[in-house]
Amino acid sequence: MPETVISASILNSDLSDLRGTAAKVDKSGAAWLHFDVMDGEFVENITFGSSVLEAVKPHTHAFLDVHLMVQHPARQLKLFADAGANMITFHVESFCNPKTIIEDIHSLGCKAGVAIKPRTPVVSVRPYIEAADMVLIMTVEPGYGGQGFIHDTLDKIRTVRSIAPDKDIQVDGGINPETAELVRDAGANVLVAGTYLFKSSDMPAAVRELKG
Repeated sequence: MPETVISASILNSDLSDLRGTAAKVDKSGAAWLHFDVMDGEFVENITFGSSVLEAVKPHTHAFLDVHLMVQHPARQLKLFADAGANMITFHVESFCNPKTIIEDIHSLGCKAGVAIKPRTPVVSVRPYIEAADMVLIMTVEPGYGGQGFIHDTLDKIRTVRSIAPDKDIQVDGGINPETAELVRDAGANVLVAGTYLFKSSDMPAAVRELKG
């Protein structure tokens, strides 16, 4: 299984000080910085666009991890690639041809991730696992930070890991030391965390705890 990586979600950070957030993440040991992009259509909430990533990029050494919770991901790919994204992940439940989106992301020089919601069966993503660089299994319903972890998603993680033993499997939602151990044991290796990390008084220690 690939090495465990922590991706710090800026959605739960101090959004009035993104430069400070970037510096804090760099010092914490979290190798990735996670951007939850919401359009008010695929999910009710609206967060931020590619201009925010472009503004943060000069102030961090982190791998820039974009999660598109949007209805029309094809419209966003070039914007985020040009802004400096390293990984762009989209949802199979969105309005798109997943095979084409993965190819388009790769053509823009980025890694491609494919995501499913907690209630979406693994069969929906299985045809695209080989072509993608990462599979994201949502462990809460997408749209808002700070939700409780959905334990039924552990079976999905195990299933994807059995299909793809060397693939990055990301989880997003409700990650803390207890749930981090559960998802790692199930086979996830890229853990998105926001609330737990940014509310911690010692973020480097929190990152180490999530990595196990």
